[in-house]
Parts: sequence; structure tokens; C-alpha cells
Amino acid sequence: MTVTYYITARKQLSAGADSAAPEEAVKGKIREAFSAGVDYVQVREKDLSGRSLAQLVTDVASLRERANTRLLVNDRIDVALSCGADGVHIPSGAMPLAAARQLVGETRIVGLSCHNEDEAVAASEAGASYILLAPIFATPSKPDARPLGLPLLEKICVRVSVPVFALGGVDASNAESCIRAGASGVAGIRLFQHATDLPQLCRYLRSLGD
Repeated sequence: MTVTYYITARKQLSAGADSAAPEEAVKGKIREAFSAGVDYVQVREKDLSGRSLAQLVTDVASLRERANTRLLVNDRIDVALSCGADGVHIPSGAMPLAAARQLVGETRIVGLSCHNEDEAVAASEAGASYILLAPIFATPSKPDARPLGLPLLEKICVRVSVPVFALGGVDASNAESCIRAGASGVAGIRLFQHATDLPQLCRYLRSLGD
């Protein structure tokens, strides 16, 4: 079954003029993702203060309806540990994986962003819970980044021993090609955040791994 992985970006949501509205909007989207059965939700709100981020994670941690839905925090191990998250996602180059693992313990999730084959192999050998590999396709969020492409995705999936989630320009039209190349799942912001029918999208994506 294909793993689904939603990365939040509250500023991309229509939130009106109220300065508090983006946080409320992303809470609603996370609640929707939980209800639709998204497997992983990564709270990636880098510009929030530590206090605001902690409040957001605490609030959404209480919204989960499925025990196997995983809530992750981007980069901030302190927030992940103190606010009910299941683990942390480490951006490429942000912290050695071994140091992150020592801080969070063996039972929590530690995922890692990778952007080439060497990084992916190193992450796998170091014991990452999963690899977020990007960008697979061209994406407007990072127009200067060169897409890795499906052949390299397939090569990396063969070489590593941990799940690889495809990120970057992934949508409903090309998700199947990522799974055929060996990815365990697909990840994205717009893929989930802008879906007109998120439950239907999740059902479709999950069916790709059958």
C-alpha cells in the first residue's frame, strides 16, 4: 500500500486578513488529512516562533483519529519531544542523523531529506526511519532545482534499505510512476493541501501499491 505524506505550508492556504487565520486554516487541513487517512503529516512551519509552533503541534496532536497516523515536526526536536509528535524530520545538512537519533530515542521516527544518491545511501546506512527524496520532477516551489528523475529514483530505491518517499512535482498523474520505480510512498504540499477531494485522492494513492 502506498504511503501518503503531507507536508504543511499554512501560507499557501487561503486565510484572509486575520493574522491568526493561517494557523487555524492549517489546523483544519491537518484535521482533514487525519480524517482522510494520510499516513504522515509533517508540520513544516519554519517561520513560526518556538512558542507558536509548540502550540500548533500540541493542538493538532489531539486531532488524530487513527492510531497509525504519524505526526512529525520539521527540524525542531524539542517541539517534537514535548508536544506529542511521533518524531522529527531532519532537513538535509541540518543535523547529523546519529545526533538526532540520540536525542529522540530509538522508538521515535527520524526521517531525513536527501537530494542525491550519496545522501540517500548514507541516510539508509545511518539508520533513518525513511528518506524523503526530492525533487523527483520539476516543481514551482524550487524552480532552480534540477529534477532527479525516475531512473535515479529507481536506482536509489534498489540501493537503500529504508522506505523512500518521492517528493517534488508529484501529483495524481505521475504518482503511479514513482511507485513503479520503487518508492514506498509519495509526499507533497500541494498534492494534499490543494486536493478538492482528499479522501478520494488518498484512496487512489493507496491503491497504487496493491
